Amino acid sequence: MKKSNIISQLRKKNKKRKNQSIQLLQKNRKPFNINGSKSVWKSPAFLLPAILMTVILIIPTLIVVPFMSDSEEQETTAENSTEDIEISMGSSPFSVEVMRASSEQVESVPLETYVARVVASETPSEFEMEALKAQALAARTFIVNRLLHQSDNDEADVTDTTSDQVYHNEQELKKTMGSTYDEDMAKIRKAVAATEGEILTYKNNPITAAYFSTSNGYTENSEDYWENKVPYLRSVESPWDTNTPKFMDQKIFTISEVEELLETDLPASEAISMDVSRTEGNRVGELKIGDKAFSGRKIRETLGLKSSDFSIEKKRDHLIFTTKGYGHGIGMSQFGANGMAEEGKTYKEIVKHYYQDVEISTVTKTAPTLVAK
Repeated sequence: MKKSNIISQLRKKNKKRKNQSIQLLQKNRKPFNINGSKSVWKSPAFLLPAILMTVILIIPTLIVVPFMSDSEEQETTAENSTEDIEISMGSSPFSVEVMRASSEQVESVPLETYVARVVASETPSEFEMEALKAQALAARTFIVNRLLHQSDNDEADVTDTTSDQVYHNEQELKKTMGSTYDEDMAKIRKAVAATEGEILTYKNNPITAAYFSTSNGYTENSEDYWENKVPYLRSVESPWDTNTPKFMDQKIFTISEVEELLETDLPASEAISMDVSRTEGNRVGELKIGDKAFSGRKIRETLGLKSSDFSIEKKRDHLIFTTKGYGHGIGMSQFGANGMAEEGKTYKEIVKHYYQDVEISTVTKTAPTLVAK
């Protein structure tokens, strides 16, 4: 054979073998399916649609994700903030032993948790944040001052009644607050955490941080209701109380009821002679009625009046007592504090208005012996 013919035949055989190999490979290769389809994905036909689908799916996600991230970040921040507040409640330097009036059992409560529950028990949760902070500062100062001056023989540090500070535990607060408990307590804990460890001092000593609900327009000098004159418990103006729910009240008694309660005989005449002197805070200092004289405090507490700022009107055989304000009137007015907060005053400005010449210090600095226990 000629060389050229041999080469031609070899090329034909190689080409035939190559074609057979390709056919065998295609016969044995499994198709690449999309969504379970049995059709074979051929790159030129499917590449462009796949790219377009990817773009359609990814671009909206890229637009939405930043907004979702911001929202998620805010939620995470809120959760972390709540956790931080809870941690703050648990980071108290000591606990308070509270005698529960209902059970006559002593309940041990971390200081900051105690303060938060006192604020929740003593103050409306809808108050402004700065007013709640002022209340937290007063409540913490009250208990620190009490602990520094209590007897070692005392069974408990404090009671849970108005004779000290009103205190309710978590279960009791959930019952009184109802469905708003979580929201209300989160707000109160935030106020307490913002003042954590702070107390009010006068000449480096914790003060007697007296407070009450509503003034008659003024607070009272301590010696006009209590026995002792306290330099930081001075009468100051409190005009924010006049339009609040507890500013005015009336109570009606028969003359015989008043005679029995005050243990005195009142004149039977149409007009009863009454001589009234008033304090700097415009409350009754002394009342002479019939043949006896009574302090305004005595009248208030004996008859269960809201305030010692009262006037008396006689109608037939009844006496009508009209009062202004609610409480003893010494120290900080709670509704007055809220009025100041509504006007933009800070908690520091509020407490320094109602407690004269005081400073804000800390438990650690002022009462290290308590912290060391």
